[in-house]
Amino acid sequence: MEVRSPEAGGDRLRVVRVDYGHPDAVALIEQVQEEYVTRYGGRDESPVEPDMFVPPTGSFFVGYVGGTPVATGAWRRSGVEALGTTGTAEVKRMYVVPAAQRRGHARRMLEHLERTAAEAGYEALVLETGLRQPEAMALYESCGYASVPGFGYYKDAPLSRCYAKVLTPA
Repeated sequence: MEVRSPEAGGDRLRVVRVDYGHPDAVALIEQVQEEYVTRYGGRDESPVEPDMFVPPTGSFFVGYVGGTPVATGAWRRSGVEALGTTGTAEVKRMYVVPAAQRRGHARRMLEHLERTAAEAGYEALVLETGLRQPEAMALYESCGYASVPGFGYYKDAPLSRCYAKVLTPA
């Protein structure tokens, strides 16, 4: 799938489903983990298993611009109750490399996650981010995500913020 990012003056983000262990996915996951170390003093320790991202219960995506991997995004079955449903999937590993930020790629990846999760039959997406990621919080809020009570691994973490959004049926 290819989506045009008009904010980037013609950059094209090509979103491809890959396995969690794909070399481009592994490299980008390591970069986002380094970002967590910078912002929070440690890596994301929430439990993640590669088989969580195997269709139909999950999917992992890499976004490419001109053949270069610049973004990741994934979703996995969650079952967390949010916005009146337990038919939820959780967004994981949303990341855009610094050189490709501010070009609409995160928004495009999030739209792709929403669409593919809806196509898989999920009714809502949930996600967790942190207070030290104000740009992520601004993105989610601008895309219609509502604040919800904490859940999962970071349920009671003081720096954690959780969001949810009802999906448009496929």
